[in-house]
Amino acid sequence: MRISTTDPISGADIKNPEGRPFVIEGKGEGALKIYFENEDNKKAYLEIQTEHPGEDFTTNLNNPV
Repeated sequence: MRISTTDPISGADIKNPEGRPFVIEGKGEGALKIYFENEDNKKAYLEIQTEHPGEDFTTNLNNPV
């Protein structure tokens, strides 16, 4: 698992992540544990909408030039 101690919302470096809120994105060795300064930043992060283009196959992105 990889660990990020930079809060992606505030950009602040979390010097002592013990006891801080976090989320884990992914699974296994490729998982990423992301620490946050506070619960508000964690909530803001979790509210960010993400696109999943791999699940929408109605558009053909092939460029047969």
